[in-house]
Amino acid sequence: MKTLAELAAIREQMKDKVAIRTGSGAVRVVVGMATCGITAGARPVLNAFVEEVTKAGLNDKVMVTQTGCIGICQYEPVVEIYEDGKEKVTYVKMTAEKAKEVVEKHLKGGEAVSQYLIGNTEL
Repeated sequence: MKTLAELAAIREQMKDKVAIRTGSGAVRVVVGMATCGITAGARPVLNAFVEEVTKAGLNDKVMVTQTGCIGICQYEPVVEIYEDGKEKVTYVKMTAEKAKEVVEKHLKGGEAVSQYLIGNTEL
């Protein structure tokens, strides 16, 4: 980056990705990004949620954000989804591919992906 114009171009390019992580929405996707989560692969999970929510056109409805320790390190990467008027949903041992499926089936379709939920005994 050598000029102010290049910096402005980068800012414009990244604007949507930053807005989705700090905006407001009826649905909050929270990715655990403490040391244990990052080590287990939470960063690609967070990025996948941001990208897929943007692709799906859900920016006005869904906010993707991060948090520190959720407290269940053995299940990292952990993603919690909060929806107005509904009980929190906790996904565990997430990957970027699973995140794409959660966006499609849960955030767009309205049905939790049961095989990735913390209560699933097959984990």
